[in-house]
Amino acid sequence: MTDSDVPFVDEHDVMIDVPAEVVWESLVQQVSGLFGGHLAPRYARAVGCDDQSIGGPRPLAQGSTLPGFHVETFRPASELVLAGRHRFSTYVLRFQVEAISPTRSRLRAETRAAFPGVAGGIYRLAVIGTGGHAVAVRRILTQVKRATMRSRSTAGR
Repeated sequence: MTDSDVPFVDEHDVMIDVPAEVVWESLVQQVSGLFGGHLAPRYARAVGCDDQSIGGPRPLAQGSTLPGFHVETFRPASELVLAGRHRFSTYVLRFQVEAISPTRSRLRAETRAAFPGVAGGIYRLAVIGTGGHAVAVRRILTQVKRATMRSRSTAGR
């Protein structure tokens, strides 16, 4: 699946005062933890996700799966693309890490999704229309930022 296969939904970003490589490491760890939790497989089964369990290479890499997602693109310190499909939606979540300077980075999350049929429209309203998706994506970005800042402060000790 490519980005052009599904319509744009939204984009969020955060600036982080650490090198891109540090942001990347934190992103991979946070995504693995967030989507690999104990509730994720239950939800993935409930909505009929293609990918319902953790699988493939670890640590996270090309070919890895998480409940609801598979790693479509894995470009270290640059781009992580998660894609998935279930009964109500086909979707892509793209994370991009951009080095602004040697000590400052931008982490961007772009979502694209299609919601076919009446059931898809209802699901879109429940997930996107309520703002729940935007809150969840911003939470991921915030958690990555916090984790990078924690790792930076503990590395300086």
